[in-house]
Amino acid sequence: MKTDNVIKAVGLTKIFRTESVQTTALNEVNLEIYPGEFVAIMGPSGCGKSTLLNVMGLLDNPTSGELWFMGQEVSRWKENDRTDLRNGNLGFVFQSFNLIDELTVFENVELPLLYAGVPVRERVERVNRALDRMQITHRSEHYPQQLSGGQQQRVAIARAIVTNPKIILADEPTGNLDSANGNEVMSLLKELNADGATVVMVTHSEENAREARRIIRMMDGVILTESSRRSSGSF
Repeated sequence: MKTDNVIKAVGLTKIFRTESVQTTALNEVNLEIYPGEFVAIMGPSGCGKSTLLNVMGLLDNPTSGELWFMGQEVSRWKENDRTDLRNGNLGFVFQSFNLIDELTVFENVELPLLYAGVPVRERVERVNRALDRMQITHRSEHYPQQLSGGQQQRVAIARAIVTNPKIILADEPTGNLDSANGNEVMSLLKELNADGATVVMVTHSEENAREARRIIRMMDGVILTESSRRSSGSF
């Protein structure tokens, strides 16, 4: 039985405008994400899936419609308020890793805790726990350019989980990795989900999507279909 949703989109629309062009990236999307789910959002490039993830992740406001996050309607919130709500509730994993080259592995993972004002001793403990969980502690004093792609994504996931978020949003998390490292990242996301985190993943990979419990397929800014995995492992 489903409990209250953690994210709910009602008629969600996002329009990007330039002087000469108007592009509707999301067109009245309705969607609910429930606690503990692992959801994959699929579709061709330009279908709106990454835009939907960014809006659900409070990185951008919709043009119209409603976005409910943890029971609050946030569609018109200002950036500072959205940032406060993101901290501690959301963790992000991106295809391009988004690590800061000038910071060590430890410092990259520590960054969200610095923004949140966490005391030094607690920061050190939490960063070390996150690095240990991702099995990357031995690289804590290295810089991103000294790591393989798989190692960089492990660091990015450590950074995403260091704040103990309730929800993890992953945008093509295996897109820059070979198959072996990609499989490892998917295993890590499944472990985090099994431990209680809600995971929403944008992917173009059918294989990765099959690891989720629900698949949402998009086209031209709308949701076409949804399917849920049964206990047998099939759809």
